[in-house]
Amino acid sequence: MSAQPSVLVEVVDGIATITLNRPETRNSLTPEIRTELPAALIRVRDDDAVNAIILTGAGGAFCSGGDIAHMVQSDEGGLHWRERMRKLHQWFPELVNMQKPVIAAVDGAAFGAGFSLALAADFILATPRARFCAVFGRIGLVPDLGAMQLLPRIIGQQKAKELVFTARTVMAEEARQLGIVYGIADNAEALMAEARALAGRFKAASTAAIGMSKTIMNQAFELDARAMSELEAYAQTLCRGSEYHRDAVQRFKSKQPLAFDWDRASGQ
Repeated sequence: MSAQPSVLVEVVDGIATITLNRPETRNSLTPEIRTELPAALIRVRDDDAVNAIILTGAGGAFCSGGDIAHMVQSDEGGLHWRERMRKLHQWFPELVNMQKPVIAAVDGAAFGAGFSLALAADFILATPRARFCAVFGRIGLVPDLGAMQLLPRIIGQQKAKELVFTARTVMAEEARQLGIVYGIADNAEALMAEARALAGRFKAASTAAIGMSKTIMNQAFELDARAMSELEAYAQTLCRGSEYHRDAVQRFKSKQPLAFDWDRASGQ
């Protein structure tokens, strides 16, 4: 076993970069990664200095999915696998509902549960060699780690069924056209630079407002309009009382630039 951590966490200038660090297995969800990734998510979740998160993989792959080698070697029964899935489901919502912007930087394969990990991000940036695949059907399994909920919400039910039933590979450009990928960088180096640039643009934003907006929008397919309106009212009330909002109002009154202005930052 390598002495290197299976998951690396680096925090620089308000941006936390979480790197799956098992390139020899194409960053599959080994027992070590399944243990260390939840801890990394909790760490960046609770770090007030972190404004945005980048999730990526080392060695030219994002995440190849489940640990097939462990599946082959294991002779444990069905209850073991149910418990294993339940443990994944304990921490995966922390990623989906992270109240900070999450950017998946995908270079190489995002297969199986690795595809699910990418889908859990708010934005997916990719290189031309990025490949996405709900590969489960090739070995007689169903999509897991939230893919059957997340994928239809991003690309629609019919297209999601096609990708799941066929288990075919989707290249970066098609993924961009489908709405899975937010942007494509030229290469791995440019990918991380663009991911950091995107994450950095949230530095001056209200983390609380983004977090509450994300939490509510993540419920948009489950709740009716009345329930969504109630959540909106509660969240807006909290935001109106925040120091961030009061400062922004004062800036507006005194004709000073707002701390967070995406259009101004992008030159629009």
